[in-house]
Amino acid sequence: MAVRAIRGATQLETDEREHLLERTAEMVEDVMATNSLEVDDFISIIFTATMDISSEFPAYAARRLGFTEVPLICTRELEIEGSMPRVVRMLAHVETELTKAEVTHAYLHGAAHLRRDLTRVHEVPDQ
Repeated sequence: MAVRAIRGATQLETDEREHLLERTAEMVEDVMATNSLEVDDFISIIFTATMDISSEFPAYAARRLGFTEVPLICTRELEIEGSMPRVVRMLAHVETELTKAEVTHAYLHGAAHLRRDLTRVHEVPDQ
């Protein structure tokens, strides 16, 4: 079993509490689904938010998903001129059998433009 770091980012349309919780949960769930992870696989998650987000702690969305025993922390993203607004990012540390090359990072909504080199497209299996 290896420890891997997984990145994620999502952009909000507006800084509204429920919208932030929905988008953050979507990002966490995407990381879990695309990497075949469960809550117990997570060691810790660092969430960052741009300065224009103040409606809720992004970590609260993970708590609502069952991350009650995983250390979570929220912090501010650097305020760089011209940077993308209303972005929540995550850096998750997980235990997994995946190699570094197999890890899938989640860049959703407008944040997909941030790191196209880390984002892979996955086919949705037939249901």
